[in-house]
Amino acid sequence: MFSSADIIDLAIQIEKNGEKVYRDALGGVKDQSVASILKWLADEEVEHGKWFSDLKRTVRKVPVDRRVEDMGRDILQGILGEESFSLKGADLQNPGSIENLINLAIEFEKDTILFFEMFESFLEDRESLEHLNKIIEEERRHIQVLEEYVALTLA
Repeated sequence: MFSSADIIDLAIQIEKNGEKVYRDALGGVKDQSVASILKWLADEEVEHGKWFSDLKRTVRKVPVDRRVEDMGRDILQGILGEESFSLKGADLQNPGSIENLINLAIEFEKDTILFFEMFESFLEDRESLEHLNKIIEEERRHIQVLEEYVALTLA
C-alpha cells in the first residue's frame, strides 16, 4: 500500500517537523549554550532531510495506480501532519540542562524509529522494506551521535 517514496517523504517530513520545533524554541532562549545546542539540532535535522532526499533519488520508479499512490500519501500526511512526537509540549527554551535537552532529542529519534517500525507490516515489496531499514538505521545513527555528544561534553 505504501511505496518507498511515500516512506522517504514521511521521513523528510519528520525531519522538517523536528527542525521547526528546534528553530521555534531558539526564539525565546536566553542561555547561549542551550541556543547553541538547539541550532545544532535544527541543522542536523536539515542534514538528515538531505540524506533522505538523496536516498529517495535511488528509489526505482515502479508503475502504480495513481489513485492508490495518492491515497497512501494522503493517509500518511494525515497521520503525521506536523507531529513532533516527544518534542511536542516540551519546554526546549528552558530544558533545565543541556543533558535534558539532548535526552529530549534522543527520545524524539527513538519515537521516530518506533513510528517507522510500525510501517513494516504495511510494506509489500522488498525494496520498500530495504529503504525503511536504511531510514531506521540512520535514525539509530542519530541517537548514537547524540549519546556520544553527551558522553564527550557532559562527562
